[in-house]
Amino acid sequence: MKLKDIQKIFVKEGIEADPRGMDAVELDLLKRKEEYNVLSSQKKENYDIESLTNPYYDSRILYGNGDIEVKTVMAGIDIETQELLLAKHLINSGSKIDLIIAHHPEGYARSTFSNVLGMQTDILNKQGIPINITEKIVAERIREVHRSVLPQNNERVYDAAKLLNIPLMTAHSVADNHVASFLQKEIDAVSPTYLKEIVELLNKFPEYQHAIEIGHAPFILSGSDYSRCGKVFVDMTGGTEGPLESFEKLEAAGVGTVIAMHLSSEGVKNVEKHHLNIVLAGHISSDNLGLNLLFDKLENRTSEKLEFIECSGFRRFRR
Repeated sequence: MKLKDIQKIFVKEGIEADPRGMDAVELDLLKRKEEYNVLSSQKKENYDIESLTNPYYDSRILYGNGDIEVKTVMAGIDIETQELLLAKHLINSGSKIDLIIAHHPEGYARSTFSNVLGMQTDILNKQGIPINITEKIVAERIREVHRSVLPQNNERVYDAAKLLNIPLMTAHSVADNHVASFLQKEIDAVSPTYLKEIVELLNKFPEYQHAIEIGHAPFILSGSDYSRCGKVFVDMTGGTEGPLESFEKLEAAGVGTVIAMHLSSEGVKNVEKHHLNIVLAGHISSDNLGLNLLFDKLENRTSEKLEFIECSGFRRFRR
């Protein structure tokens, strides 16, 4: 399949799995088009045209011709210069690698990363927090992340891919949407009473089984085996960890348990302060689950099996 077709499928499937719902995604894209239409001709020349149809700035083709044929993919959670050099070594040794897919964003996908966090406004609103509140607390988080990304040298990995002439793309929110929606659906179907039931459910999936084998099992961070769940919120997409104020608002909205990939020290303090149960599913294992669900859909849509070279924490589990 062609690289540009892979990207189109990733975006389409990312939208369909978006926990905000289709209406919110379409409203987001409509707002961008309205903003674009009133720009001057000069400003339109510098506008990110792809963002009018792709709501995920962190999921992009960074380097490579869209018309290249892809049969073998090297996929990893973090792709940096060392992984690109490893790929070049493998190529020089006779391996065929048509494309590298990184989960975590690099290059332009990282420079514009803060734009993805706007998703959290509607995600938190769906949990019962009023939209006027989610807009304000998420806006501050967006500014915080934007300030943290600006000083970084985000072009290093792109430059390496270009110099080595290896096509490179990122699949971040398009994959994270899948793990969030998938696990929320599974949790809702089981309707667990106790936290231990959530951990037992997670441990049934091969990505988390592998995590157990390497010492990164899902665990209860706040609460105990027999703490009652209440309303469960799977919080695994929207760019990165949400605003600290969200825990207080989630408590007020009636959420009892949050399932997350990871949580900062400040986040842990806020969770305990506001009496929420927290189950940490695991970062890399959850990223794996999202990517595998996305890759399954890619292969199902095209009726073609890709050959995957696993690296940088990624393991391919087909369903």
